[in-house]
Amino acid sequence: MRRTLPAVTTALLLALTSCTTPGSGGPPRTGPPPVAGATPTASRQDAAQAEQTMASLRRVDDLPLYEMTYVGAYDPTVGTDATPPSPFGCSLFVAAGDPARPLFARNFDWDANPALVLRTDPPDGYAAISLVDISYLGVGADPAGDRRLLNAPLLPFDGMNERGLAVGLAADDAATARPDPGKPTVGSVRILRLVLDRAATLDEAIAVFTRHNLDFDGGPALHYLLADATGASAVIEFVDGELRVERGTGGWQALTNVPVAGVPEQRRREDRRYGQIAGALTEAGGVLDAPAAHRVLAAVRQGHTRWSVTYGLRSGEVRLVTATGGGERRYQLPMS
Repeated sequence: MRRTLPAVTTALLLALTSCTTPGSGGPPRTGPPPVAGATPTASRQDAAQAEQTMASLRRVDDLPLYEMTYVGAYDPTVGTDATPPSPFGCSLFVAAGDPARPLFARNFDWDANPALVLRTDPPDGYAAISLVDISYLGVGADPAGDRRLLNAPLLPFDGMNERGLAVGLAADDAATARPDPGKPTVGSVRILRLVLDRAATLDEAIAVFTRHNLDFDGGPALHYLLADATGASAVIEFVDGELRVERGTGGWQALTNVPVAGVPEQRRREDRRYGQIAGALTEAGGVLDAPAAHRVLAAVRQGHTRWSVTYGLRSGEVRLVTATGGGERRYQLPMS
């Protein structure tokens, strides 16, 4: 796929000043106004909460991968509003053949950037664990003391909340979104934060998408895979400017970088990675535990896969493997 990093980097710097494009009809900012001449920040923390957040940062492997717990509130309508560059190829799937153990899995494939495992628990939203490519905050491989990390909640590339709602993104070059002047406009990554904060079920997550215009300017168009604790799943795509929802059937659903809405399954399987995932899930009847899911992810890994992660949609267990090959890291999100 065509790589658009320079354009995206420029767009990111411009977007640092606003959640919406001028005239987009987006919501007004809430909370304290930014200091004149300063980069707006999403933080609505007091000084002690911000220091506690920064103090929680620690490096855990040589990707480099970091972990951080965000303490306090943030405003999801301001701050960095990045669109990811066109990935070489992300792979996602939901294995829901066993309703008691639905699982969401994902490979994120891109450049050798530092990443962050982020815990959030906003006072007006659901607690979540998400993964962030912190280079899109302007943060380098040694982020200690860099307060731009306080914008990290705004850039989840995938994640799961305490209700078992998970979401991830992938590039879809064929997608086009037509704005509705009556709806607020948000960035194509920012929408994941709104979903994680506000949606407990698949239908609620779809409703978050339908209430917003998505801004694909400055980067590739995207499509999204969502699933909830019941195992219900859906792909959200934008076809001829219109949002389309393709719900999962048969105990599993997969997504790579080819359109799926209205596309026959056999044609989807012509994509190598989609075909491998679909074959494995069909053979397993959609029933995979985390080790088996990681084996499927490993089969479609590429040389630029940065992380592979599974989210237990009922158990709250997160298992993460990075490109360092340094072993599996496990996290537990308390479920409500």
